[in-house]
Amino acid sequence: MPRLEPSARPTGLAVFLIVAGAIGLAAAFTLTLDKLHLLADPNAQLSCSFSVLIGCATNLSSPQGNIFGFPNSLIGVMGWSVVITTGAAILAGARFAHWYWIGLNVGATGAIALVIWLIGQSIFVLDILCPWCMVTWAVAFPTFLAVTFYNLKSGNIPVPESVRRVASVAYAWVPLITLGCLITVAVIAQLQMDFLNRL
Repeated sequence: MPRLEPSARPTGLAVFLIVAGAIGLAAAFTLTLDKLHLLADPNAQLSCSFSVLIGCATNLSSPQGNIFGFPNSLIGVMGWSVVITTGAAILAGARFAHWYWIGLNVGATGAIALVIWLIGQSIFVLDILCPWCMVTWAVAFPTFLAVTFYNLKSGNIPVPESVRRVASVAYAWVPLITLGCLITVAVIAQLQMDFLNRL
């Protein structure tokens, strides 16, 4: 596989993908272990269960936690492994074809769509927040934003030059945009669940 010149290699993105992927993988793996504990003992006390408002047993046992017929966390284990591998390969000098970047973007888009749906289910239907799920939310947003803006600004996704310029600016603001997204989720949770008064 051909190597990128050091100046062209998106090192910052690579490091971010490794870190975000590791955090997401840890959360997904822990959720998978908790699901196994519940299967072995439906009354098991899980480490993520803190109160009637914060816990993962309800989510793991609900239809929303197994929307494809198996635990959602297994999707995370597979997906975050790809993210980590991508970041590590970039640091090693790999150069990916446009189709790979587009595929990664499709995966990130699917992941954020699923995350947004699960956020809605947690807040408006299940009325409980899963700690490890929230960790996943916190890294899914910036991963989607970083990959999408990078693809737009670098031309992996063919768009007009004006869009590339906007994406280039937005790419530098991914942390702030992510913070805005997470604050929005927190505000919605507070308004719907009266989160702070129920802790």
